[in-house]
Amino acid sequence: MSIEVCNLVRLAPGTQQRLLDDVSLTIPKGAFVALVGPSGAGKTTLLRAIAGLDNCNSGSVLLDERPMTSVKDRAGRMGFVFQNYALFPHMTVARNIAFGLDVLPRSERPARAYIAQRVEELLELMQLQGMGGKHPAKLSGGQRQRVALARALATGPRVLLLDEPFGALDPIVRRSIRAWLRDLHDRLGLTTILVTHDQEEALEVADRIVVMQSGRIVQDATPLELDEQPATNFVMEFLGEAVSFAGEVRHGRMVLDDALVLPFIVPDGVTDGPAVAMIRPYEIAIQKPTSEQDVLSIYAAPRGTRNGYRHYTLQIGERIIPFYRPVDEDDVQVQGVALDISRSRLFRQGLLCG
Repeated sequence: MSIEVCNLVRLAPGTQQRLLDDVSLTIPKGAFVALVGPSGAGKTTLLRAIAGLDNCNSGSVLLDERPMTSVKDRAGRMGFVFQNYALFPHMTVARNIAFGLDVLPRSERPARAYIAQRVEELLELMQLQGMGGKHPAKLSGGQRQRVALARALATGPRVLLLDEPFGALDPIVRRSIRAWLRDLHDRLGLTTILVTHDQEEALEVADRIVVMQSGRIVQDATPLELDEQPATNFVMEFLGEAVSFAGEVRHGRMVLDDALVLPFIVPDGVTDGPAVAMIRPYEIAIQKPTSEQDVLSIYAAPRGTRNGYRHYTLQIGERIIPFYRPVDEDDVQVQGVALDISRSRLFRQGLLCG
């Protein structure tokens, strides 16, 4: 089921503050999209607007090109999983899962035998066999999360909306359940929207990532596109550790504020003026100097290894910056060398150049 968000505007109650500021978004059938951004960016507000849980001041939401004007229009089409699971503590797992079917109008409610069969199917799908008679308090966090997912899927929705569903889980459980969720999405052919503050989580499971800031969509792209061509310096900083070098472009070269001239290819068409070069710590390289002007005396302090990289801190004058190299490379030798930031992205007034 495709989703089209058209020019949504939502104002904070009693004010003119825009929680959603003319937001438009198209999500094709079967896509897995992650909404990311800092607190207050509008991620959950947008998700709830799509679900019909909150009204907007203007704009519209279409499912399969049909306007959705009420919660009833969305009933049975969307499953929503809340951050705190929202399970009923007095109900068993089986009754929690069956709740969406049990509360349907009598004319639409399936037979009891069908509901019981559906619950068993979902317990098996969620790897919760034999737990239908337990209460939520007896389950682990990961199991409660799977019960919440099963309840959201009980009515057979084609759209799954997830509002930071793994926030309360420990890192090990989070990693295992998000891989399982991606597999579930593919097997069921769902259209999934995930709100998360975990950039690594978004990069791992989503086909597309929508970066939000101050109620607006800043960039909507694949993980690879976001990494290689971040639209703004905010996007680059938000999606991973980045090192900034402020300075100015002079005659096609980047001259830093501390008078260093580093190897960096300035994109064609970029005129002279203030700019910021930004690079990931693992993209920084050490090279032989081509002139005395390029020579640096750098102190490199090892800081252990992580994710296949040996971590260092580089000290250049008064500045200390992170620097990563693959663990299979030799230790960094940094006396009388030049720093290569040629893989930097260049930003002017916060926007990517070139």
